Amino acid sequence: MKGMEKVNLAQLVQHCQQNQTLCASPRQWQVLHHIEDCRTEKMGTGQYECHHCGYHWYWHHSCRDRHCPQCQTKANEDWVRKQTERSVPAPYFHIVFTLPHQLNEWISQHDRVIYHALFHSAWQTLNVLAIRKYHGRAGMTAVLHTWGQTLVRHVHLHALVPAGVLGTQSWKRVNKSYFLPVKLMSNRFRGLMVSLLREAHKQGELEGVTQQQLTSKLNELMSAPWVVYCKSALEYQETLIRYLARYTHRIGLSNHRIQSWDGEHVRLSYKDYRTNTQSQMTLTPEELLRRFLLHVLPKGFMRVRHYGYMSNAIRRKSLLKIREQDAPRPEKDKKHPTGVSGNRMSLPCVR
Repeated sequence: MKGMEKVNLAQLVQHCQQNQTLCASPRQWQVLHHIEDCRTEKMGTGQYECHHCGYHWYWHHSCRDRHCPQCQTKANEDWVRKQTERSVPAPYFHIVFTLPHQLNEWISQHDRVIYHALFHSAWQTLNVLAIRKYHGRAGMTAVLHTWGQTLVRHVHLHALVPAGVLGTQSWKRVNKSYFLPVKLMSNRFRGLMVSLLREAHKQGELEGVTQQQLTSKLNELMSAPWVVYCKSALEYQETLIRYLARYTHRIGLSNHRIQSWDGEHVRLSYKDYRTNTQSQMTLTPEELLRRFLLHVLPKGFMRVRHYGYMSNAIRRKSLLKIREQDAPRPEKDKKHPTGVSGNRMSLPCVR
Protein backbone atom coordinates (compact mmCIF):
# COMPACT_ATOMS: atom_id res chain seq x y z
CA MET A 1 0.00 0.00 0.00
CA LYS A 2 1.42 3.39 -0.95
CA GLY A 3 0.25 6.89 -0.24
CA MET A 4 -2.66 7.75 2.03
CA GLU A 5 -5.68 5.57 1.49
CA LYS A 6 -8.81 4.49 3.27
CA VAL A 7 -8.74 0.99 4.73
CA ASN A 8 -10.88 -1.07 7.05
CA LEU A 9 -10.06 -3.26 10.02
CA ALA A 10 -10.11 -6.47 7.96
CA GLN A 11 -7.40 -5.11 5.64
CA LEU A 12 -5.20 -4.21 8.59
CA VAL A 13 -5.64 -7.72 10.00
CA GLN A 14 -4.62 -9.17 6.64
CA HIS A 15 -1.55 -6.90 6.48
CA CYS A 16 -0.35 -7.93 9.95
CA GLN A 17 -0.93 -11.59 9.20
CA GLN A 18 1.11 -11.43 6.01
CA ASN A 19 3.97 -9.72 7.83
CA GLN A 20 3.65 -11.98 10.90
CA THR A 21 3.89 -8.96 13.19
CA LEU A 22 0.96 -9.68 15.49
CA CYS A 23 0.91 -11.66 18.72
CA ALA A 24 -2.50 -12.91 19.87
CA SER A 25 -4.13 -15.68 21.90
CA PRO A 26 -6.11 -18.48 20.17
CA ARG A 27 -9.37 -16.76 21.16
CA GLN A 28 -8.15 -13.45 19.73
CA TRP A 29 -6.99 -15.11 16.50
CA GLN A 30 -10.46 -16.63 16.15
CA VAL A 31 -12.00 -13.16 16.28
CA LEU A 32 -9.43 -11.74 13.84
CA HIS A 33 -10.10 -14.54 11.33
CA HIS A 34 -13.84 -13.85 11.55
CA ILE A 35 -13.26 -10.15 10.87
CA GLU A 36 -10.91 -10.89 7.97
CA ASP A 37 -13.33 -13.36 6.35
CA CYS A 38 -16.54 -11.40 7.00
CA ARG A 39 -18.62 -10.88 3.84
CA THR A 40 -16.23 -12.89 1.69
CA GLU A 41 -16.61 -16.24 -0.07
CA LYS A 42 -15.09 -17.97 2.96
CA MET A 43 -18.28 -17.24 4.89
CA GLY A 44 -20.50 -18.71 2.19
CA THR A 45 -22.65 -17.12 -0.48
CA GLY A 46 -26.39 -16.57 -0.76
CA GLN A 47 -28.50 -15.88 -3.83
CA TYR A 48 -31.62 -13.88 -4.64
CA GLU A 49 -33.50 -14.55 -7.87
CA CYS A 50 -36.30 -12.61 -9.56
CA HIS A 51 -38.97 -15.06 -10.74
CA HIS A 52 -40.17 -12.60 -13.39
CA CYS A 53 -36.98 -11.59 -15.22
CA GLY A 54 -34.54 -14.22 -13.96
CA TYR A 55 -32.10 -11.66 -12.53
CA HIS A 56 -29.70 -13.13 -9.96
CA TRP A 57 -28.08 -11.27 -7.08
CA TYR A 58 -25.40 -12.84 -4.89
CA TRP A 59 -24.10 -11.79 -1.50
CA HIS A 60 -21.52 -13.10 0.94
CA HIS A 61 -22.58 -13.98 4.47
CA SER A 62 -21.49 -11.97 7.51
CA CYS A 63 -19.39 -13.53 10.25
CA ARG A 64 -21.88 -12.39 12.94
CA ASP A 65 -19.07 -12.07 15.45
CA ARG A 66 -20.01 -9.53 18.13
CA HIS A 67 -16.55 -7.95 17.81
CA CYS A 68 -16.84 -7.33 14.06
CA PRO A 69 -17.38 -3.68 13.01
CA GLN A 70 -19.39 -4.75 9.95
CA CYS A 71 -21.91 -6.97 11.71
CA GLN A 72 -24.71 -6.89 14.26
CA THR A 73 -26.66 -3.87 12.95
CA LYS A 74 -29.92 -5.82 12.81
CA ALA A 75 -29.24 -7.54 16.14
CA ASN A 76 -28.60 -4.13 17.64
CA GLU A 77 -31.92 -2.72 16.41
CA ASP A 78 -33.76 -5.84 17.58
CA TRP A 79 -32.25 -5.42 21.05
CA VAL A 80 -33.37 -1.78 21.22
CA ARG A 81 -36.90 -2.72 20.19
CA LYS A 82 -37.18 -5.57 22.71
CA GLN A 83 -35.77 -3.55 25.60
CA THR A 84 -38.08 -0.64 24.80
CA GLU A 85 -41.11 -2.95 24.75
CA ARG A 86 -40.06 -4.44 28.10
CA SER A 87 -39.21 -1.14 29.76
CA VAL A 88 -40.72 -0.12 33.07
CA PRO A 89 -43.09 2.90 32.86
CA ALA A 90 -40.85 5.09 34.99
CA PRO A 91 -37.82 7.36 34.64
CA TYR A 92 -34.46 5.57 34.53
CA PHE A 93 -31.26 6.28 36.42
CA HIS A 94 -28.01 5.85 34.48
CA ILE A 95 -25.36 4.57 36.92
CA VAL A 96 -21.75 3.81 35.97
CA PHE A 97 -19.47 1.53 38.02
CA THR A 98 -15.79 1.91 37.10
CA LEU A 99 -12.92 -0.42 37.98
CA PRO A 100 -9.64 1.30 38.91
CA HIS A 101 -6.80 0.91 36.41
CA GLN A 102 -4.75 -0.90 39.05
CA LEU A 103 -6.75 -4.01 38.08
CA ASN A 104 -5.87 -3.85 34.36
CA GLU A 105 -2.93 -6.24 34.67
CA TRP A 106 -5.08 -8.89 36.34
CA ILE A 107 -7.85 -8.40 33.80
CA SER A 108 -5.43 -9.38 31.02
CA GLN A 109 -5.01 -12.81 32.62
CA HIS A 110 -8.32 -13.32 34.43
CA ASP A 111 -10.89 -11.30 32.52
CA ARG A 112 -13.79 -13.72 33.00
CA VAL A 113 -13.35 -13.86 36.79
CA ILE A 114 -13.05 -10.10 37.22
CA TYR A 115 -15.90 -9.24 34.83
CA HIS A 116 -18.20 -11.64 36.70
CA ALA A 117 -17.17 -10.02 39.98
CA LEU A 118 -17.89 -6.57 38.53
CA PHE A 119 -21.46 -7.50 37.57
CA HIS A 120 -22.13 -9.18 40.91
CA SER A 121 -20.66 -6.34 43.00
CA ALA A 122 -22.59 -3.66 41.13
CA TRP A 123 -25.90 -5.48 41.53
CA GLN A 124 -25.38 -6.32 45.20
CA THR A 125 -24.44 -2.71 45.89
CA LEU A 126 -27.62 -1.35 44.32
CA ASN A 127 -30.03 -3.96 45.59
CA VAL A 128 -28.91 -4.12 49.22
CA LEU A 129 -28.87 -0.33 49.57
CA ALA A 130 -32.26 -0.02 47.84
CA ILE A 131 -33.80 -2.58 50.21
CA ARG A 132 -32.45 -0.70 53.22
CA LYS A 133 -33.62 2.71 52.03
CA TYR A 134 -36.86 1.93 50.18
CA HIS A 135 -37.86 -1.50 51.57
CA GLY A 136 -38.18 -2.97 48.09
CA ARG A 137 -36.14 -4.74 45.45
CA ALA A 138 -34.42 -2.80 42.67
CA GLY A 139 -34.17 -3.70 38.99
CA MET A 140 -31.16 -3.31 36.73
CA THR A 141 -30.03 -3.85 33.15
CA ALA A 142 -26.22 -3.71 32.96
CA VAL A 143 -23.86 -3.58 29.98
CA LEU A 144 -20.11 -4.19 30.20
CA HIS A 145 -17.94 -1.57 28.50
CA THR A 146 -14.16 -2.11 28.46
CA TRP A 147 -12.68 0.67 26.31
CA GLY A 148 -12.10 4.39 26.13
CA GLN A 149 -12.03 6.54 22.99
CA THR A 150 -8.36 5.74 22.31
CA LEU A 151 -9.03 1.99 22.83
CA VAL A 152 -7.04 1.79 26.06
CA ARG A 153 -8.50 -0.52 28.69
CA HIS A 154 -11.10 1.30 30.76
CA VAL A 155 -13.44 -1.25 32.34
CA HIS A 156 -16.79 -0.02 33.59
CA LEU A 157 -20.40 -1.09 33.80
CA HIS A 158 -23.33 0.96 32.50
CA ALA A 159 -26.47 0.26 34.52
CA LEU A 160 -30.03 1.31 33.73
CA VAL A 161 -32.08 1.36 36.93
CA PRO A 162 -35.81 2.25 36.96
CA ALA A 163 -36.75 4.90 39.52
CA GLY A 164 -38.79 2.52 41.62
CA VAL A 165 -38.62 -0.57 43.81
CA LEU A 166 -40.87 -3.61 43.90
CA GLY A 167 -42.00 -4.94 47.25
CA THR A 168 -43.88 -8.15 47.98
CA GLN A 169 -47.21 -6.38 47.58
CA SER A 170 -46.67 -3.16 45.66
CA TRP A 171 -44.56 -1.03 43.33
CA LYS A 172 -43.11 2.16 44.81
CA ARG A 173 -41.73 5.10 42.83
CA VAL A 174 -38.63 6.89 44.16
CA ASN A 175 -37.45 10.47 43.74
CA LYS A 176 -36.14 10.72 40.18
CA SER A 177 -33.55 13.34 41.13
CA TYR A 178 -31.88 11.17 43.79
CA PHE A 179 -31.58 7.41 44.16
CA LEU A 180 -28.77 6.47 46.55
CA PRO A 181 -25.74 8.29 48.06
CA VAL A 182 -22.90 8.04 45.54
CA LYS A 183 -20.16 7.84 48.17
CA LEU A 184 -21.98 5.03 49.96
CA MET A 185 -22.36 3.14 46.67
CA SER A 186 -18.67 3.67 45.86
CA ASN A 187 -17.45 2.36 49.22
CA ARG A 188 -19.75 -0.66 49.20
CA PHE A 189 -18.85 -1.47 45.58
CA ARG A 190 -15.15 -1.38 46.45
CA GLY A 191 -15.60 -3.61 49.49
CA LEU A 192 -17.61 -6.20 47.56
CA MET A 193 -15.11 -6.32 44.68
CA VAL A 194 -12.19 -6.78 47.05
CA SER A 195 -14.04 -9.56 48.92
CA LEU A 196 -14.86 -11.36 45.68
CA LEU A 197 -11.26 -11.11 44.45
CA ARG A 198 -10.02 -12.53 47.75
CA GLU A 199 -12.51 -15.40 47.46
CA ALA A 200 -11.54 -16.02 43.82
CA HIS A 201 -7.90 -16.36 44.84
CA LYS A 202 -8.88 -18.75 47.63
CA GLN A 203 -10.73 -20.90 45.07
CA GLY A 204 -7.69 -20.93 42.76
CA GLU A 205 -9.33 -18.78 40.08
CA LEU A 206 -6.54 -16.15 40.01
CA GLU A 207 -3.85 -18.49 38.76
CA GLY A 208 -0.33 -17.09 38.99
CA VAL A 209 -1.15 -14.51 41.68
CA THR A 210 0.78 -15.18 44.89
CA GLN A 211 -0.57 -14.49 48.37
CA GLN A 212 1.88 -11.62 48.74
CA GLN A 213 0.79 -10.10 45.42
CA LEU A 214 -2.86 -10.51 46.42
CA THR A 215 -2.40 -8.76 49.75
CA SER A 216 -0.43 -5.92 48.18
CA LYS A 217 -2.96 -5.41 45.40
CA LEU A 218 -6.02 -5.53 47.66
CA ASN A 219 -4.46 -3.05 50.08
CA GLU A 220 -3.76 -0.75 47.14
CA LEU A 221 -7.35 -1.09 45.94
CA MET A 222 -8.84 -0.41 49.37
CA SER A 223 -6.79 2.77 49.77
CA ALA A 224 -7.79 4.13 46.34
CA PRO A 225 -11.04 6.03 45.67
CA TRP A 226 -13.48 4.11 43.49
CA VAL A 227 -15.83 5.87 41.10
CA VAL A 228 -19.58 5.32 40.91
CA TYR A 229 -21.41 7.93 38.85
CA CYS A 230 -25.17 8.48 38.92
CA LYS A 231 -27.21 10.92 36.87
CA SER A 232 -30.70 12.14 37.69
CA ALA A 233 -33.32 9.86 36.22
CA LEU A 234 -34.43 10.52 32.64
CA GLU A 235 -37.97 10.10 31.35
CA TYR A 236 -36.90 8.95 27.89
CA GLN A 237 -36.09 5.28 28.33
CA GLU A 238 -35.53 4.69 24.61
CA THR A 239 -32.82 7.36 24.49
CA LEU A 240 -30.87 5.61 27.24
CA ILE A 241 -31.49 2.20 25.70
CA ARG A 242 -30.16 3.40 22.34
CA TYR A 243 -27.13 4.85 24.11
CA LEU A 244 -26.37 1.49 25.71
CA ALA A 245 -27.04 -0.32 22.43
CA ARG A 246 -23.79 1.12 21.09
CA TYR A 247 -21.99 -1.28 23.43
CA THR A 248 -24.19 -4.37 23.34
CA HIS A 249 -23.37 -5.80 19.90
CA ARG A 250 -20.11 -4.19 18.91
CA ILE A 251 -16.65 -3.30 20.16
CA GLY A 252 -15.06 0.13 20.47
CA LEU A 253 -13.74 0.47 16.91
CA SER A 254 -15.77 1.10 13.77
CA ASN A 255 -14.33 1.27 10.26
CA HIS A 256 -15.27 4.91 9.78
CA ARG A 257 -12.89 5.88 12.61
CA ILE A 258 -9.93 4.54 10.61
CA GLN A 259 -9.18 7.67 8.60
CA SER A 260 -6.18 6.67 6.48
CA TRP A 261 -3.20 4.35 6.08
CA ASP A 262 0.15 5.18 4.46
CA GLY A 263 1.68 1.71 4.54
CA GLU A 264 3.26 2.23 7.95
CA HIS A 265 0.88 4.17 10.17
CA VAL A 266 -2.86 4.39 10.69
CA ARG A 267 -4.66 7.63 11.51
CA LEU A 268 -7.50 7.04 13.97
CA SER A 269 -10.17 9.58 14.90
CA TYR A 270 -11.45 9.86 18.46
CA LYS A 271 -13.37 12.24 20.68
CA ASP A 272 -11.30 14.16 23.21
CA TYR A 273 -13.66 14.61 26.16
CA ARG A 274 -11.33 17.10 27.86
CA THR A 275 -11.79 19.59 25.01
CA ASN A 276 -15.06 18.15 23.65
CA THR A 277 -13.56 18.04 20.15
CA GLN A 278 -12.76 15.44 17.51
CA SER A 279 -9.06 14.60 17.33
CA GLN A 280 -6.78 12.18 15.49
CA MET A 281 -3.94 9.95 16.61
CA THR A 282 -1.32 8.01 14.67
CA LEU A 283 -0.63 4.35 15.44
CA THR A 284 1.08 1.43 13.78
CA PRO A 285 -1.40 -1.23 12.61
CA GLU A 286 0.10 -3.61 15.16
CA GLU A 287 -0.54 -1.17 18.00
CA LEU A 288 -4.06 -0.48 16.80
CA LEU A 289 -4.87 -4.19 16.71
CA ARG A 290 -3.17 -4.76 20.07
CA ARG A 291 -5.49 -2.19 21.62
CA PHE A 292 -8.48 -3.63 19.79
CA LEU A 293 -7.73 -7.13 21.10
CA LEU A 294 -7.75 -5.89 24.71
CA HIS A 295 -11.53 -5.83 24.42
CA VAL A 296 -12.20 -9.30 23.03
CA LEU A 297 -14.52 -10.97 25.52
CA PRO A 298 -14.16 -14.55 26.74
CA LYS A 299 -16.10 -16.97 24.58
CA GLY A 300 -19.74 -17.20 25.65
CA PHE A 301 -19.46 -14.34 28.13
CA MET A 302 -22.73 -12.42 28.57
CA ARG A 303 -22.02 -8.71 28.15
CA VAL A 304 -25.63 -7.70 28.93
CA ARG A 305 -27.34 -8.91 32.10
CA HIS A 306 -30.65 -8.22 33.84
CA TYR A 307 -31.21 -8.29 37.60
CA GLY A 308 -33.96 -8.01 40.20
CA TYR A 309 -37.44 -7.48 38.81
CA MET A 310 -35.78 -6.88 35.41
CA SER A 311 -34.32 -10.41 35.32
CA ASN A 312 -35.54 -12.64 32.51
CA ALA A 313 -37.05 -15.18 34.91
CA ILE A 314 -39.59 -12.80 36.48
CA ARG A 315 -39.63 -9.76 34.20
CA ARG A 316 -42.99 -10.51 32.58
CA LYS A 317 -44.72 -11.03 35.92
CA SER A 318 -43.04 -7.96 37.43
CA LEU A 319 -43.99 -5.72 34.52
CA LEU A 320 -47.64 -6.78 34.74
CA LYS A 321 -47.73 -5.83 38.41
CA ILE A 322 -45.90 -2.53 37.86
CA ARG A 323 -47.97 -1.46 34.87
CA GLU A 324 -51.19 -2.36 36.64
CA GLN A 325 -50.30 -0.20 39.65
CA ASP A 326 -48.66 2.59 37.66
CA ALA A 327 -51.44 2.98 35.08
CA PRO A 328 -53.09 6.43 35.12
CA ARG A 329 -56.38 6.37 36.98
CA PRO A 330 -59.48 7.50 35.06
CA GLU A 331 -60.78 10.87 36.13
CA LYS A 332 -64.05 10.88 38.06
CA ASP A 333 -66.96 12.58 36.32
CA LYS A 334 -67.55 16.02 37.75
CA LYS A 335 -71.07 16.71 39.05
CA HIS A 336 -73.06 19.13 36.91
CA PRO A 337 -76.30 20.86 37.88
CA THR A 338 -79.39 19.39 36.26
CA GLY A 339 -82.80 20.82 35.53
CA VAL A 340 -86.24 19.51 36.48
CA SER A 341 -86.14 17.13 33.55
CA GLY A 342 -82.87 15.65 34.79
CA ASN A 343 -80.89 16.91 31.78
CA ARG A 344 -77.55 18.63 32.33
CA MET A 345 -77.79 22.44 32.46
CA SER A 346 -75.31 24.68 30.66
CA LEU A 347 -73.85 28.03 31.67
CA PRO A 348 -74.19 30.34 28.64
CA CYS A 349 -72.51 33.35 30.23
CA VAL A 350 -71.15 34.80 33.45
CA ARG A 351 -71.58 38.47 34.47
